[in-house]
Amino acid sequence: MKYRFIGWVVGSLFFAFGAVSQELDRSPSRDRGRKVPEGIELREGVVFATYGKRKLKMDLLIPEKAQKPLRFLVFVHGGGWRSGNRQSFRRQAYRMVSKGYGAALIEYRLSGEATFPAAIHDCKAAVRWLRAHAEELGIDSGRIAAVGGSAGGHLAAFLGTTAHLKRFEGEGGCASFSSQVHAVVAFNPALDFEDFAWRCDVQKYKNSLIPFLGGSYLDNPKIWIDASPITHVSSRSAPFLILHGTSDPVVPYRQSVSMTEALRRAGVEVELFSAEGQGHSFFRRGEWVEKTGQAMEVFLERHLR
Repeated sequence: MKYRFIGWVVGSLFFAFGAVSQELDRSPSRDRGRKVPEGIELREGVVFATYGKRKLKMDLLIPEKAQKPLRFLVFVHGGGWRSGNRQSFRRQAYRMVSKGYGAALIEYRLSGEATFPAAIHDCKAAVRWLRAHAEELGIDSGRIAAVGGSAGGHLAAFLGTTAHLKRFEGEGGCASFSSQVHAVVAFNPALDFEDFAWRCDVQKYKNSLIPFLGGSYLDNPKIWIDASPITHVSSRSAPFLILHGTSDPVVPYRQSVSMTEALRRAGVEVELFSAEGQGHSFFRRGEWVEKTGQAMEVFLERHLR
């Protein structure tokens, strides 16, 4: 009887793990603990915003020999807005820093702590903080880009479409500086929450979308629409590179197609990198690490000259 119970517990744990893996990019970072390459200075745990006792931090990666002022990239982690950590994009960040860019890997308040638009307030606060310290860090304030995946891709896309909307700035500090980014690289990003509400099984995402947005679509459809980057596309939006697997079971590929079409209609430069037959977080695996890295390099070199 005891062994049967143990078997039931183990089986339940495997079932739970499988269920968790289907949520919006909850997987932990595979880059945690990766050795910092030579020629890169790492400044960990730099506080960029404070809310009462809560301090938000970023890790800065600075090339030691690159020409300044630096083009700078803000990396935003995924995790369904409810988990994840700022280290998850270190692999991509190291690559770009080796090419002469500077990078900031940022954290933000997760949905268990605060609902939308808190996370976007935090991302904007990080960009403003970098501009406020541009002279000290050797940053070119006119060449800053946002990079993110899944939930982080959503937040990066939001940075790229709402710089002119003051209501999303928040109170994270450095208010006299701009939160504008000049390019966006978004990996399998969530871009249209109405699409989730109408064309997907919302129950599948109830542990990520509903806590992040503070309620269901039926409770408050305006929030679901307002929280969608596709809602805010305009001629003022930054150039976009969107990278998405065509067989993504978590964030539908069609959202990136729709976003690409919306940006083009607005006259904004956009590229859609379609990974045929690939699923969620494909860019972390096998040959796609190199392919997506090269695509990001070419795109950023063109738009952050």
